[in-house]
Amino acid sequence: MEVLKIATAGSVDDGKSTLIGRLLYDTKSLTSDKLEAIEKKSQQLGYDYLDFSLATDGLVAEREQGITIDVAHIYFSTMTKSYIIADTPGHVEYTRNMVTGASTSQAAIVLIDARKGVIEQTNRHFFINNLLRIKNVIVAINKMDLVNFDEGIYNEIKADFEKLMSKREYQDQKITFIPVSALKGDNVVHSSENTPWYDGQTLLEHLESLDTQDIYNTGTPRFPVQYVIRPKTADFHDFRGYAGKVYGGELSVGDSVVILPSQQASKIKNIHFYDQEVQTASRRSSVVISLEDDVNISRGDMIVKANDLPKIEKQFTATISWMDTQNLTAGTKYVVQHGVNKVLAKVDIIHHKINPDYSGIQEGVDALGMNDIATVSFKLNKPIFYDPFKEHRTNGSFILIDTKSNSTVGAGFIQ
Repeated sequence: MEVLKIATAGSVDDGKSTLIGRLLYDTKSLTSDKLEAIEKKSQQLGYDYLDFSLATDGLVAEREQGITIDVAHIYFSTMTKSYIIADTPGHVEYTRNMVTGASTSQAAIVLIDARKGVIEQTNRHFFINNLLRIKNVIVAINKMDLVNFDEGIYNEIKADFEKLMSKREYQDQKITFIPVSALKGDNVVHSSENTPWYDGQTLLEHLESLDTQDIYNTGTPRFPVQYVIRPKTADFHDFRGYAGKVYGGELSVGDSVVILPSQQASKIKNIHFYDQEVQTASRRSSVVISLEDDVNISRGDMIVKANDLPKIEKQFTATISWMDTQNLTAGTKYVVQHGVNKVLAKVDIIHHKINPDYSGIQEGVDALGMNDIATVSFKLNKPIFYDPFKEHRTNGSFILIDTKSNSTVGAGFIQ
């Protein structure tokens, strides 16, 4: 069954958690004890309706304040797809959480309060989705019940958002507008009689119709080696296989390949998927590959097609989302984890800070604070094999690790 990962984004009290709770409720994905707990808590709070945000806000502080603080991952399934939804915070100070939640997502839902329209945080959330090159973005104009399902208000918000779209760098995004009421359920799972002027799909219908094969990068297969398999049993005494996951394209038996960094050439002899041999390893499949030649390969090496090599360099420039309380400054050393590869890196130049509300850049910056987004150059102690993020989301991204605390302090997207 296909799996679709979705990130939500929206300002405080726009109804992200309520929307997800409504999806779970209307698809009958809530367990009876969870539904009973929601009913009981809603009564205790004096509500005459079910507060579906209680289905996702797991921290005590979240439930008490009625806001989302941490990223929660919610799982549910229909007859055709399985879904993983990252419920991310809407506050400015939790920008790093949103980047984390959206970094592995293939689609996004941006919520807008119909009473407030497009605000500064909407710009920020759309910027991050565009930065992360999320291809399918659903703009859910929520709380339509509080504006009497006014088509004029919906069209006005849609027009304002379309102005925002003109500022984006990644123009291949597919933007879909849906008027909803998460609290009442209008156009979430079931079509609403309150919006006769809207003839599009409901939110769930749209998610069900997304072609997950259309979401990933195509044409540039990358196979980072995670583990070298040498069974040395009687049946497989001379077997040498390389385990990993295929990103970006497909690899087939007979393909001419190059192993990086040694740049030795060979051909794919066999592809093993669990206990079967297959002719082709499709993208995002975890397989074991064996080669026709006995070459020296270890964890962190990469197998690529001979006519499609990535960049192999000891320096790069990237867009950085800084996530630590300690500032990033020029000259500081961090560990760059790029796939399964770890290399020591030094911050060379902080070029400028990027304002994620589309208000421009800030020059002359000498440090980055938490939640800052900036363009930064790095020098590495050994080469890595990368593609620009705009061409390959997996092979163009990395995380920064503090050398002393071993904490993840930043996420990067190579230019």
